[in-house]
Amino acid sequence: MTRAPLATAQRPALRGPAASARRRRRRSLSDNGYALLLVAPAALVLLALVAWPLVKLVIDSLYSGSTFDIGGRRFAGLANYRDMFSDPGVRAASWRTLVYTVIVVSAELVLGLAMALLFYALGPRSQVLRTVFLYPLMIAPLVAGLLWRFMLIDNFGIVNELLARIGLIDKPGDIAWLSDPDLVLFSVAVPDVWLTTSFMTLMLFAGLQATPPELMESARLDGARGLRLLVSILLPLLRPVIAVALIIRGVDAARAFDVILIQTGGGPQSASETLSLHIYKTMVTYSDPGSAAAISTVFMAVMMVVALIAVATIWRPGRGS
Repeated sequence: MTRAPLATAQRPALRGPAASARRRRRRSLSDNGYALLLVAPAALVLLALVAWPLVKLVIDSLYSGSTFDIGGRRFAGLANYRDMFSDPGVRAASWRTLVYTVIVVSAELVLGLAMALLFYALGPRSQVLRTVFLYPLMIAPLVAGLLWRFMLIDNFGIVNELLARIGLIDKPGDIAWLSDPDLVLFSVAVPDVWLTTSFMTLMLFAGLQATPPELMESARLDGARGLRLLVSILLPLLRPVIAVALIIRGVDAARAFDVILIQTGGGPQSASETLSLHIYKTMVTYSDPGSAAAISTVFMAVMMVVALIAVATIWRPGRGS
C-alpha cells in the first residue's frame, strides 16, 4: 500500500532531467538548422536519384564505344564534344528543337492566357467549362500523338476529310500534314499544344485569382479597361506566374520525344527530328552512348542557362513591388 505513492513520486524525478535536456537541445538548434534537418532525407534521396545519374552522364560523355563492342569502351576525353559541335545533324536537330519549342510555348501562352481571362471574367459560372477544358491534360502524350496521327494522316484523316467537305481543299490528300517536310514540324506540335494548353491556363488562372481585388477596382475607377488593363495591370502582376509557366513548358517542350516519335519517328527526311529524338537514335540505332551522353550534357546545360535567363528577365525577383 505504501509503494504506489513512492512510484508516483519518483516518476517526475526520472523524467525531469531527460525532458529538460531535450528542451535545451531543441532550443540550441536554430530555425535554419532545424529546417535543414527536416530537408535532409529528401535531399539525400534527390542526391541519389538525380545527382549521381548526372555525374554518370558526364563521365559517360568522356568515353567512346560501347560495352557491347569487342574492345569495350575507350577513354576519349573531349572528342565527343568536338564531334558534336562539328556535326551538322546536331545543329539541324537543335534548330528544329528551338523552332518546335517556340511554336508550342507561344501558342500555349496565347491560348492559355485567353482562356484564363475568359474563366476569370465568368467567375463561378466557369466551373463546368474549366473541368471540361482540363480533360486533355489527363491523356498520355503517347495516346494523344497516336490520336492526332490518325486525324492528320494524309489520305483518310478526319481533318482533311472535314476540310474537303466544307470546300477548303479539293480532295483529302491535298494537304500532307505528316509527310511534307515543310509542314510536318508544325503538325507534330499540334498534339502538344492541345495537351498542355490547359496546364498553362490553370497556372495563369490561379495567378489571376491571386490579384488583389482592390487594385483591380482602383484601376477600373481610373479608367483602365480592356487592353490597357491587361497590359498595365494584369501582365505585370502575372510576371512570376508567366516565368514559372514558360520555364516548365519550355523545358518540357524542348525535350518532347514520345508525341513526335509516335507520329513521324522524326521523318520525313529528319524534318521532325528534334534533339531528343537525335539523342535516342544516336544511343539506340547507332549504338554510340558516348556521343549521346555528350549531346545530353550540353543540352541540359543550355536548358539551365535558358531557365536562369527567363527568371532574371521575366520574373525579375526583387525589382519593384
